[in-house]
Amino acid sequence: MEVAVVTGLSGAGRSTAAKCLEDLGWFVVDNLPPELITTMVELGAQARGAITKVAVVMDVRSRAFTDDLAAVIKELDAQGYKPRVLFLEATDEVLIRRFEQVRRTHPMQGDGRLSDGIIAERALLDPLREEADLVLETSSLSVHDLRAKIEETFGSEASLRTKITVLSFGYKYGLPMDADLVVDVRFLPNPFWIPELRDYTGFDTEVSNYVLTQEGAEDFLTRYQELLRIVGAGYRREGKRYLTLAVGCTGGKHRSVAMSEELARRLSAEDDTLSVKVVHRDLGRE
Repeated sequence: MEVAVVTGLSGAGRSTAAKCLEDLGWFVVDNLPPELITTMVELGAQARGAITKVAVVMDVRSRAFTDDLAAVIKELDAQGYKPRVLFLEATDEVLIRRFEQVRRTHPMQGDGRLSDGIIAERALLDPLREEADLVLETSSLSVHDLRAKIEETFGSEASLRTKITVLSFGYKYGLPMDADLVVDVRFLPNPFWIPELRDYTGFDTEVSNYVLTQEGAEDFLTRYQELLRIVGAGYRREGKRYLTLAVGCTGGKHRSVAMSEELARRLSAEDDTLSVKVVHRDLGRE
């Protein structure tokens, strides 16, 4: 069981860090009372492998925040969980600007000024900052930069893979709502009009060989694979690690199935940083 505690100054990026950890496969709990953290971790450990990474996001809304949290971290460490503490901070000027942009009050502002709340919170959290395993100064970081740093620290090899779903579909049943990219392979001859192929699907060798040997099929696969290299690299830079590529023909039975299977095979063989799966949405509907 891996355990992480995410804390720091309000407005420094805790919400972004929590979302990033969720994308990396962590079970994230926001603002759990410190006295319940150990119980939460123990329940995760009893989940028989269903939960292997727990991240707790904490802020000063919790009563007795610093004293209780420090004690909990020591208790978890004594039990062998070795929690990692991530502390996020930024300059006063940047924090003030961020709060003014969203028109929110600081949780420790009270009847005072925004700057008073920031100063009070910084003083309260200073002992915890000194004990943190990683301190990230986010003043000059974009959302993508912050995600990259968290991925570098908390991401595993598997979680950092770009997950690609190649989805075959039939246009006559409608476009997939969750597609990031849509490819139309109706430019290829339709095996439906060949009597000896009509009852087969793109899974069958007879249909697959027919589709993949048609004029334009190889050029399309080669060039679209090159395009996906560019798009995939851009998605990774932007922190997007999920891509759904929809490949469509008329009924979703022959051409789209054969081309999806072949494209997925080539992507898997080319790049081991990709996790590729194939889904045939409309196969069997005819």
